[in-house]
Amino acid sequence: MPPRHVALALLVVLLWGSNFVVIDIGLEELPPFLLLALRFTVVLVPAIFLVPKPDLPWSTILAVGATMSLGQFALLYLGLSLGMPPGLASLVLQVQVIVTIAASALVLGERPGRVQLLGIGIAVVGVAIVALGRSGDVPLIALALVIVSAATWAVGNVITRKAGAASGLGLTVWSAIVVPVPMAALSFAVDGPERIVDALANVSPLGIGSIVYTAVVASLVGYGIWNSLLARHPASSVVPFAMLVPVIGIATSVLVRGERPAPAELVGGAVLLVGIAIANGVAARIADVARGRRRAPDPVTAPITIASVVEDPPAERDVDPAARPGTA
Repeated sequence: MPPRHVALALLVVLLWGSNFVVIDIGLEELPPFLLLALRFTVVLVPAIFLVPKPDLPWSTILAVGATMSLGQFALLYLGLSLGMPPGLASLVLQVQVIVTIAASALVLGERPGRVQLLGIGIAVVGVAIVALGRSGDVPLIALALVIVSAATWAVGNVITRKAGAASGLGLTVWSAIVVPVPMAALSFAVDGPERIVDALANVSPLGIGSIVYTAVVASLVGYGIWNSLLARHPASSVVPFAMLVPVIGIATSVLVRGERPAPAELVGGAVLLVGIAIANGVAARIADVARGRRRAPDPVTAPITIASVVEDPPAERDVDPAARPGTA
């Protein structure tokens, strides 16, 4: 990729990695389900009037929204609100790559090879190390919710893959319609109207900034740039950058929130990332580069413009189910 596109990929990684801390800040002022409802309301309006509806059946759009948006983020936000550190959450959410590979084998018949199975096994060991070695201030229920969040996201990946559609900005926007009303209703039932009114009346600029950042910067801008890069370069050139998301997530959590991961969490996280890298073919690509093997030239190196970020990427780009990285 040209240097400018590499810089854009690194920018997206920075935006997504920092997103976990931003969510955690918002949860200090707003209940998780209310915060999620507000986030996806901002994702929808006014984007739904500007971004064309994907050429997919409504059943597929709603199913993707129910898994990737509603299920994934409801569980993630709840896990964070119950004490899951944001840096550790950014790491554990990468389990979605492993679950996607396994679910694709069961549903789509895409059998993983021996190397992928090895990577899955290593990643599972990494998760076990994190779970058993977590610090005492990380509740098991919070960790479990984030793992289930990753699994729910993986189901959405498989639905998207089965539909034969790319995970473009249009699908991100239009699938969000399933989130605001159910989350607002659930917040009303769980938190009560008094807490909702009090939270909204006393929300600070930081709380408002959390909503705007997660909706506009992380969801719309982040996915817009990412999918534009995937439209212009092979997924093998773009997707490995996503491995840096938990690195940024942990670093920002340490700097901003004072998070101090336990040694076992760091070791388990490293093992998890190694397993994901192997399962996702990153290790093989690095080995090819080290051996000096020539790769095919990137098919398109056109500059990325504002118009290309707003529009859905071309349909011919790679739709690898693991090509959508761990974000929040």
